[in-house]
Amino acid sequence: MDRIPIWVLLILIFLISPMAVSEEGEVKQALVQFMENLSPENNWGWNLTSDPCNDKWVGVTCLQNSVWRIVLEGLNLTGILNASSICMVKSLTVLSLKNNQIHGLIPGEIGKCKTLTGLYLSGNRFSGGLPDSLSQLGNLKRLDISDNNLSGELPDLPRISGLLTFLAQNNHLSGKIPNFDFYILKEFNLSNNNFSGPIPNLQDRFSADIFSEEKLDVAKKGVAGDSNGNKPSETSNELKFGLSTSEYSMTSVESSTATSTLVILTNPSMRELRFEDLLSAPAELLGRGKHGSLYKVMLNSGDNLAVKRINNLELSEEDFRRRMQKINLVRHPHVLPPVAFYCTKQERLMVYEYQPNGSLFQLLHGSHNDHTFDWGSRLSVAASIAEGLAYMHKELHQYGISHGNLKSTNILFDRNKHMHISEYGLMVVDNQKESFLPLTKGFKNNNLSGDRPYSTFKIDVFAFGVILLELLTGKLVQNNGFDLVTWVHSVVREEWTVEVFDRALQSEGASEERMVNLLKIALKCINPSPNERPSMAQVAAMIMTIKQEEEVGSVSFDAGSLIFL
Repeated sequence: MDRIPIWVLLILIFLISPMAVSEEGEVKQALVQFMENLSPENNWGWNLTSDPCNDKWVGVTCLQNSVWRIVLEGLNLTGILNASSICMVKSLTVLSLKNNQIHGLIPGEIGKCKTLTGLYLSGNRFSGGLPDSLSQLGNLKRLDISDNNLSGELPDLPRISGLLTFLAQNNHLSGKIPNFDFYILKEFNLSNNNFSGPIPNLQDRFSADIFSEEKLDVAKKGVAGDSNGNKPSETSNELKFGLSTSEYSMTSVESSTATSTLVILTNPSMRELRFEDLLSAPAELLGRGKHGSLYKVMLNSGDNLAVKRINNLELSEEDFRRRMQKINLVRHPHVLPPVAFYCTKQERLMVYEYQPNGSLFQLLHGSHNDHTFDWGSRLSVAASIAEGLAYMHKELHQYGISHGNLKSTNILFDRNKHMHISEYGLMVVDNQKESFLPLTKGFKNNNLSGDRPYSTFKIDVFAFGVILLELLTGKLVQNNGFDLVTWVHSVVREEWTVEVFDRALQSEGASEERMVNLLKIALKCINPSPNERPSMAQVAAMIMTIKQEEEVGSVSFDAGSLIFL
């Protein structure tokens, strides 16, 4: 091959360098034009003589010197949305213009913002129809167009396969409602519109009230929502705190008057962490459930934290502090310890290290799972959960502190794919009666009137039994009213035991004998009578026996370490 003369390379470098500079200039110019079209009272520092990242333009968050998020909420912006300009920012993931007075159409050019994961336009004066190009935003996770003057039919939004939130209440939208995937959606609201036709099959995830004339905000039932279908109050502390209304920051209107401090429990590297650091850092809403909301918080240091805001305020401040300090004294490698907590009369926050490899629920039920979750790995996870729970039950038994909310979404995997039980002890004893028994209607509150601390540990055993069934069957705990526990009992009664097991396990040739033995343990755990359920120490010993038998004839599995193939 002939060598390229050095003078040719120099010319190419000379020609390419100005192109890179001019492209950066074009993006800055597009941002300034975008702001000018919004008709702000001032330009908030957005000008051509400064840099959006280095000079920290108002509302702009950067990642690796590229504009990542633009949040311009409540700034009395009265102009129009120039999508052609803003979509020139190829790294933009979040755009929020909530609670302004922006008018006009939502332009079709918004479909060019291909990297958007969150688009928040609520509380403005947008009018006209929604552009079909919205359905081209393939990365979009959250879309909020509520409280505007929008009209016409909805575009083909179900085409966006990963959409988790769609809020469009309080508009003038009409026509038929598209067939959304209600298994995936976590938030969905179309109330106060003019839709016609039949109500879609909500797959038992939402109440039909989301189409009514009432102003509702219904969260997904089950994993990320209230399993009882309760809707959050519009006057709750959650709205005041700001966490639920902003999925990319943790700004709190109460922070200015907060007198408590963040109590650091573990991790010496976090000793300098302050409550204000959590409030000012970018945050992403990971889920909202019956007992609170969970956020991923990205600190300036590069550390990622998971912050749980607890809804239940039954414990006094002092009791909550004592409870957290007792939990902090008990450590096990399979139980995720809290990094810190924050406690006032109005707020309860728990801070954990963020676990980047997802949850057991995602591993079992995720629609885009590229990993093989084989029998050996499932057995290893079951053994590790049992071992961790047994240890915590033993050490905290005298205080009556159980997990109280054990489920597959609370079984997390760290960067090394080691398993950790999260959120141990966040549920107080009085509420634990309702944690898992509603999953089996005939079992609800059965024989729970005795020794309350004893009973609450037995609810953990029941919950663990449900997780074992998930591991063995690969099925969801709740699926269109489908009761996993009842189904397993019915199959076992008919002596179709082999039909219980996940086909993936059968196809890999997993030992049917050992799967049946693990199923027997699960059935002991979900016994309708708490007094008849084994302790977690007994459960852990039984599972360890199965695991040792498995390891004799196959490759050993590191307890707590997940094997991804």
